[in-house]
Amino acid sequence: MVVRRNGAGRAGAMVAAAVVGGVAGGVLAAVAGCGANSAESASGAPADPGTLVRSAADRLVAAGTSRVTTSMEMATGGTRVTIRGEGTYDFRGRTGQLVVLLPPDATGARQKQPITELLAPGALYMKNRGAGVPADKWVRIDTASLADGNLVTGGATDPYAAAGLLRDAQGVTYVGEEDLAGVKVRHYRGSAALPATVAKGFSKGAVPFDAYVDAAGRLCKVRHQFSYVNRGRSVAVASTTLLYEFGAGASVRLPAAGDIYDGAIKP
Repeated sequence: MVVRRNGAGRAGAMVAAAVVGGVAGGVLAAVAGCGANSAESASGAPADPGTLVRSAADRLVAAGTSRVTTSMEMATGGTRVTIRGEGTYDFRGRTGQLVVLLPPDATGARQKQPITELLAPGALYMKNRGAGVPADKWVRIDTASLADGNLVTGGATDPYAAAGLLRDAQGVTYVGEEDLAGVKVRHYRGSAALPATVAKGFSKGAVPFDAYVDAAGRLCKVRHQFSYVNRGRSVAVASTTLLYEFGAGASVRLPAAGDIYDGAIKP
């Protein structure tokens, strides 16, 4: 069950700058539980690639919930860092919870405690944000106010948003069948037009992707390659989302108004 309450907060852009500051690195490989039924044509060949990929988000909604693992790799100049996350997501309620690990500092030491993120339609809640935020308080960001629509701001792409981008997939080609943690998936490649509301936050209006779909047509893995300019410097972002254990519990309770920090946040 999802409990929604009105929140407050003026932290948006400052949190965005702090979380995304720089990023890039490795790709996660831990997935299980995909597979079943069939998304193939009667001949056994893959269904039309474009149609199959564009319907992947709808099939996730039909599946209901899943576990999620994320990896966001960013590179700017000679700097490369990676932000990783893990949790659950409810595709029908469009809510989820992730524990996000920020990259180590230059000495290799872990800089901060993991950040807990709650994802909800139009909002991102963050706990253990640090930088003056009390330990027992949440920061709320209105995602509509973010130039990127929270595709990269939170250090993890909202799984529903990641799948939703594929609704506008173009030039989709079938790469081949692959093994993903013991599950047979079909690999597709193409590009997706960014919604007009967030396109201004990126250098290009379309984002290349690689999508991996199981026999039931469910998205098990998607990798988007974003590009944007931050303070005059080009930043390349590779966001990978893994979905597995469909049907797993994904209950999210959003913070009450009194649990949300509304003060100044240090960058």
